[in-house]
Amino acid sequence: MVVQKTTNDTIAAIATPPGTGGIGIVRISGPLALSIFQRLFVPHRPIAEFQSHKLYYGQITDPDNKVLDEVLGTYMKAPLTYTREDVVEIHSHGSFLVLEAVLRALFSCGARPAEPGEFTKRAFLAGRIDLTRAEAVIDLLQAQTKGGAQLAVGHLQGKLFEKIASIQKGLVNILAVVEVAIDFPDEDVEILDTQSLLKQLQETVVVPLQELLLLAQRGKIIREGVSAVIAGRPNVGKSSLLNAMLQEERALVTEIPGTTRDTIEEIISINGIPVRLVDTAGIRDDAERVEELGIARARKKLEQADFVLFLLDGTQPLSTEDLQIYKAVRQSDTVVVINKIDIAEEDKVLGLAQNFQEDTVFAVSAREHEGLEELQDAIYKKIIGDSSGLTKETDWCAPNVRHKTCLEQTLQACKSLADSLQSGVTADLAAIELQSALDYLGDIVGLTTPDDILDKIFAEFCIGK
Repeated sequence: MVVQKTTNDTIAAIATPPGTGGIGIVRISGPLALSIFQRLFVPHRPIAEFQSHKLYYGQITDPDNKVLDEVLGTYMKAPLTYTREDVVEIHSHGSFLVLEAVLRALFSCGARPAEPGEFTKRAFLAGRIDLTRAEAVIDLLQAQTKGGAQLAVGHLQGKLFEKIASIQKGLVNILAVVEVAIDFPDEDVEILDTQSLLKQLQETVVVPLQELLLLAQRGKIIREGVSAVIAGRPNVGKSSLLNAMLQEERALVTEIPGTTRDTIEEIISINGIPVRLVDTAGIRDDAERVEELGIARARKKLEQADFVLFLLDGTQPLSTEDLQIYKAVRQSDTVVVINKIDIAEEDKVLGLAQNFQEDTVFAVSAREHEGLEELQDAIYKKIIGDSSGLTKETDWCAPNVRHKTCLEQTLQACKSLADSLQSGVTADLAAIELQSALDYLGDIVGLTTPDDILDKIFAEFCIGK
């Protein structure tokens, strides 16, 4: 028999990450939260009535009164809670066995397991947060850099919502004028001033939409990052460069060509942007079977890379293999890096650089960490590109594909409306196009978002949040 799940159920889940820690938290939300807690909690001192938002010390038991752990428990009365429902949190020792036992006890008393993101989904459905704030929760949990966390916190504070609300207000003001024209079609005075409405539409709706879309790519980069593949022939120092940029010995480094047999990937933060560095097997023709598999993976990573760090050995003249690899990586944005300048002769380094005058060339020593700061600055500029002048406003830009798609649809609807107004469309048809633009914009904050999209968004959350 399938049990029907509703938002009236009382749900419970472990709210802290898997593993051993000093403290673990089990969260309960729903109408039975307090009564279930009272059945299992034995306070250190008698409690006449639980006060909201106050910690109580005692023991948590199972339904057979077997003590599971010493805990701190807190009851938070609706609506001043995360979900706007009654919420209880049980703070026990961070043993997974203890937390699991507490959870089983709660289930036996009437709670059901929370689905991924169900606590946040209830907060959204209760109107405590809009959809941009709900998505910001998972973005903050998954943030890999300070920049990504800053963007998520900005959205959590409602900064993207404020931008969207401002554009919505502009559309509603225009719709109000149009609806007056619909209500009074026989008035002698012309209610619809087309030029005035077009100006209002451009200034209060189209321009802000264009600004959001301009920053959307930057938001995506801050949130998701980019991939940079380190490519070159064997023994030019790819693994050494990876280690130097990570500031740790992540990859094995030897003087034997072909040491790296597989790709090694690690994330670093460059000015708040997550960059996935990929160290690859050195590409050469006379490789043995295992090394060939690594080279095949290297070529695949090159095809998927956002940009490539093409590495050369500054102590060696340019070889045919170098040129073949360079030709292969030119399909991506490329930064040429000449390594080993600590032992290379200066004229050799300059001679190598002259072969790549069309590209940005950097001379570094991975072993001595020379030139790495300049290289990272170059990588940052390569990432930002034309958005270099838009680096300050990062806490409200739309960071994901869903936001960007909705903004593009809204902008297209506005352009269609502008064309219709200029051609003398009737007020009722203009109202339909305005409502279409409002619906697209409403999808971003969750006013008109279909249920299947909502389910997909919250399914990405971890259980307990």
